[in-house]
Amino acid sequence: MKSVRPSLNALRAFEASARLGSISLAAAELGVTPGAVSRHIQTLEGIFGVPLLRRLPQSVVPTDEGGRMAAKLGEGFSIIDASVAQFQPGPLTLSCSATIMMHWLIPQLAAFKRTHPETELRLNVNYSDMDLVREEVSLAIRNDMVPPPSNVIVKHLMVEEVGVVCSPEYMQKAALGAHLEDLKNAHILAPKTRPSAWQDWLEVMERPDIQLEPHDIYEHFYLMIQAASCGLGVAISPRMIVENEIRSGKLVAPYGFIDGKFNIVMWIAPHLRSSKELQDLVTWISSCAAR
Repeated sequence: MKSVRPSLNALRAFEASARLGSISLAAAELGVTPGAVSRHIQTLEGIFGVPLLRRLPQSVVPTDEGGRMAAKLGEGFSIIDASVAQFQPGPLTLSCSATIMMHWLIPQLAAFKRTHPETELRLNVNYSDMDLVREEVSLAIRNDMVPPPSNVIVKHLMVEEVGVVCSPEYMQKAALGAHLEDLKNAHILAPKTRPSAWQDWLEVMERPDIQLEPHDIYEHFYLMIQAASCGLGVAISPRMIVENEIRSGKLVAPYGFIDGKFNIVMWIAPHLRSSKELQDLVTWISSCAAR
């Protein structure tokens, strides 16, 4: 008896649903209706005779069998996507956090465009793990606290220097700069995305005995930096994203900067490693970090 072969569309619908944990999100990614995705999955479950997804009120979760299949399918689709991308290269896409993009990358981007006018560069705002092939990202700038995907090329960019920053007026008002203990009387601003930032800095400053509790927590680094610039308190920040503010006099660093616990790295899409345009972008970003 001839076995029934599942369609590629059905396999893609299932893999996307398992990966995203949502039939609606899978439908949006594939450009079809949620009903079409559900029918594809039901067809697969009929062919294999086992449930592949557990339906929850607001999401879906792979069963044990479904999880194993989704993992293998994901690997296979990534290989297909990478193979196609080698012969149909599109614009370069650079991914980094909104803060790095706003405060470090974009202020320098005009120089890259002047020297590489033929290179089309798109920007992607993201600071977490991602599938570079699936999301069509050529290069990602990341803090190495985020583990890289197994298939990317990781290149060191810089050690993350960290320091306390505030407005010049607030520094004078709070009498900061002479002793770290003075921070106990300051209004502490912290980023939600890195809750251990202050303690990490105090440890590398060899003063873990000082306990600083944040008074205000901001959703993003760039919001916290703006608050510090407006005199609302003291923030803890990587040097790379406040250098322009320090240069302009909007911010000062009462205790300077010190090498922190983490590094800034680049994730390079392996299927584009031979791209001359990508190599030029990597070289340019490395030169910016070395300044």
